[in-house]
Amino acid sequence: MNTIESKLFNPAPRTYEMSAAERTLRVELAAAFRVGHHYRWNLQINNHITARVPDRPDRFLMNPYGLGWDEITASKLVTIDFTGNVLSHEGVKLAPAGYNFHSGILKALPEIGCVLHTHSLTQTVASRLYAGHGHVHLEGYELLKAFTGNTTHETSVDLPVLPNSQDMTTLAAQVDCLLDRQSMWGYLIDGHGLYAWGRDMAEARRHLEAFEFLLECELELRRLQR
Repeated sequence: MNTIESKLFNPAPRTYEMSAAERTLRVELAAAFRVGHHYRWNLQINNHITARVPDRPDRFLMNPYGLGWDEITASKLVTIDFTGNVLSHEGVKLAPAGYNFHSGILKALPEIGCVLHTHSLTQTVASRLYAGHGHVHLEGYELLKAFTGNTTHETSVDLPVLPNSQDMTTLAAQVDCLLDRQSMWGYLIDGHGLYAWGRDMAEARRHLEAFEFLLECELELRRLQR
């Protein structure tokens, strides 16, 4: 077990003073799991939602490992920093895989405040169908304007599809390389699900919903063209 994994699984008890901004964010984050369940985005217990604490950008909130969507409350969310120190918890544990991916995105993109990781049927099926291409090419859709920075439908977005791996360090390194090379709003992992992000919860959710709808369109087009 490396240093970060040791911290995540054996958080040291400590006194933690929570700001009003963090309390508000905790409520918003906990509610997001119920929204995700309503839209059938998070059907497993290993979905992760993270959000940077507004007045402390060196730390973020994350859901604990092993809890279902209906078990996550504002108080059960974990406050953690970018070196793996768990600052606030209720005796729960974090999954190193989830921490590595989310902290990597937040560190690489300082303007990003929220990362959503979901496993809908559409996302997972699309990830399998397009894994061989390495990306899903989305072009000409009006909804491409949902992604921050896009102002016209006369554009295209390539949603990366990364191979799944039990070697989380290697997989996280692949994500880091992608973030260094191109502007992006999310990526798929083959046979797994979607990561999407934004400057805040509302923007991250807009990007996730846009990807979900566009992937549904691509799958339906494939079906109709048979």
